Amino acid sequence: MDIDIRRPKYADAPELHLLFRTVISDTYIKEGIGELVDDMEDEIQTKEAYLKKDFSSNGEERHFLVASKGGRIVGTIEFGPASSLILECTHGALSGLMEVGTVFVHPEFQQRGIGSLLLSSIFRELGNRGIDECCLDSGYRTAQKIWKKRFGEPEYVLKDFWGKGFDHMIWKIHIR
Repeated sequence: MDIDIRRPKYADAPELHLLFRTVISDTYIKEGIGELVDDMEDEIQTKEAYLKKDFSSNGEERHFLVASKGGRIVGTIEFGPASSLILECTHGALSGLMEVGTVFVHPEFQQRGIGSLLLSSIFRELGNRGIDECCLDSGYRTAQKIWKKRFGEPEYVLKDFWGKGFDHMIWKIHIR
């Protein structure tokens, strides 16, 4: 597919903001929760804040990678300290672990291996930093199916966390 994986540049911010909005909006609609506009906006703003932390810390506080094809950004992934949600839901059991998140692929490019390429690249980056395990979580049923297929059953399942039929799942992943 001729996909380039690289660190984002500050000039990429507007395109990444648009990617966040596109993927999150598409996901909410596909999950049947498109009416939760405030929640959607909160998630978009969180991702934008993570990107800002990446830029301001030169990748130390949050670390993004982007996937581009023909100069167009088609995906992204990042890692940073485990979120307060993960820490609360696990009663601190995953404290100190890095969380892999913002695994977004533009809807036009999904199911082409870009997400797997991004995941392999971020695991390589974590490994280069001497990090052997990390965590990730999801409240989206579509993503949960992907993560179960890739990583097996989650360490934590919070039944009906987001409402009836909307569980939250957390995986602890051994990178090596």
